Amino acid sequence: MPDAVRVAPEVADAVADGRPVVALESTLLAHGLPAPDNRQVAAELEELVRAGGAVPATIAVLDGTAVVGLSPTELDRVCAGGLAKLSGRDLGVALGLGLDGATTVASSCLLARMAGIAVFGTGGLGGVHRGARDSWDVSADLATLATTPVLVVCSGVKSLLDVPATLEQLETLSVPVLSFGTDAFPGFYLRDSGRAAPWRVDDVAALAEIAAAHWALGSMSGIVAANPVSPADELNPELHDRVLGEALALAEQRSVRGRDVTPMLLDYFHTATGGASLACNIALVRANAGLAARVAGALADVRAAVRAR
Repeated sequence: MPDAVRVAPEVADAVADGRPVVALESTLLAHGLPAPDNRQVAAELEELVRAGGAVPATIAVLDGTAVVGLSPTELDRVCAGGLAKLSGRDLGVALGLGLDGATTVASSCLLARMAGIAVFGTGGLGGVHRGARDSWDVSADLATLATTPVLVVCSGVKSLLDVPATLEQLETLSVPVLSFGTDAFPGFYLRDSGRAAPWRVDDVAALAEIAAAHWALGSMSGIVAANPVSPADELNPELHDRVLGEALALAEQRSVRGRDVTPMLLDYFHTATGGASLACNIALVRANAGLAARVAGALADVRAAVRAR
């Protein structure tokens, strides 16, 4: 482990013992949720992971050190704001310059893998942006998943993106895409993105067996486990479509590009839906943290059984 990466003792011990661990990102806390909701959610996610029998490992970069498993004081610091948004390509820059930064799906998966963590829980996966034919705007999440063996529990691809193109890209990159308990591929705020799931899996044990088999074959790609938001927490589809149209038009009017697009769209959703999208986001992230803990436990059992043979 490089000197610029620090793994919390509780996390390191759990990994060494083969016990379940779930990695959690910090961009959601620093950029995705407003204060004081972000700090409350940070605590709730870790509690949900523990309730599911796993050790939580929230990840961020502080003072130029990548920390896998933040302390309560470090969580306070992340939720206070002022952190850069760090994707995979930005990690070396932040470490080299001694910066503070919140990790995205891509950078969190890279650091989780370095720490020996195989399961990561988040909200929505990044992907191919609308209009990418002209802008070439594709999230680094996809390229990272192609080369990083971590199972990502999410609520599908953010509905703000080009979902069909993202699914095609994941197929090209040989990343298995599994929908949990549904034939539809989830769309973040929506239970159904309008696209069928490549594969449906109905129980946690099967998710773990698939992950173990995938990596036993020598594949270095990650796995997407898409968990739909509950019917009670889903954003009204008509409201979603109307607000999305308004948000995309506003982004075009303001010439918002690159990494600034998603934060701008999510902020517009929060305002235009009267907070309904924020409530949906929090609900689905909570559900994903709980499911990730169960998957991590099942995967630990599978690996223990293999070692015992």
